[in-house]
Amino acid sequence: MNKITHKILEGNKLSREDDISFLINGSLSELSNGADEIRKKFCGNHIDLCTIINGRSGRCSENCKYCAQSEHYCTNIEEYEFLNVDKIVSVCKSVESDGVHRFSVVTSGRSLSDEDFTSALKAYKNMQKECSNIELCASHGLLTEEQFRELKASGVFRYHANIETSRRFFPQICTTHTYDDKIACIKAAQRAGLSVCSGGIIGLGENWEDRIDMAFSLQELGIESIPINVLIPIKGTPLQNQKPLSEDDIIRTIVIFRYINPTAYIRLAGGRALMQDSGRHAFHSGANAAITGNMLTTSGNNIKQDLEMLSDEGFDILREIKI
Repeated sequence: MNKITHKILEGNKLSREDDISFLINGSLSELSNGADEIRKKFCGNHIDLCTIINGRSGRCSENCKYCAQSEHYCTNIEEYEFLNVDKIVSVCKSVESDGVHRFSVVTSGRSLSDEDFTSALKAYKNMQKECSNIELCASHGLLTEEQFRELKASGVFRYHANIETSRRFFPQICTTHTYDDKIACIKAAQRAGLSVCSGGIIGLGENWEDRIDMAFSLQELGIESIPINVLIPIKGTPLQNQKPLSEDDIIRTIVIFRYINPTAYIRLAGGRALMQDSGRHAFHSGANAAITGNMLTTSGNNIKQDLEMLSDEGFDILREIKI
């Protein structure tokens, strides 16, 4: 076992001042084993599963180069306004019965209109009443601190706002909002008392230093859930010809995030299809959470497949009963 792994297992966190070149150049097999030990020590054997519903699709004003939902690109995705509240509640009930731990409503756009925000609050209040054994998450763009407080009062536990990549690389993928806009959003959600889920996308053209910077930024923000998406190039976006990452590079990234964020949920998100068996090996390389079911405009494992795979691998996937 290398010195870095020992340091973390003893309760010390890595910092930007540490020499972490081993994470980039070291044996992937050894690093995967080390990340697995770190996960076991600080997070146990429980796997956290989240399902997403696309609450509003397309016509987004932002120009994120990877995104099929931006109005700046022609991707021929299905577009619709904010979903009917009863539809959202019905889906929440369904995934709750399937055994998923969290349910998140995700909407396209920079933020929500007053009308849509009112509908979202109604949906969360109804889900809180009718779905007593699942935690509610939300992802509605750059909201205000007062809106975050209203979400929390309506039953939302966690807010999702990806920083996407490093501060250095962010302007290469989006110019309609800034990295600092993202940071301000996260801090406002935290001040409102919400847990925050924040990660990003790898395979955009960034380098290893950008991924490490993102991992440290999330550590410094105290993020509790870190989704790692892997770019699947979408026709019609500026990144449609981007070369997909290898599975080894994906696994090494997951390892790096576990080493830098030893107590966080490292959550497999979009792009799991780029790994064998939807990322089975990743759960033995530091990952301990996943987005399951139908996800936004790309799809991953369905709930039944994930439950079976994770159970076969010996993980605890039982949901704690709320009192």
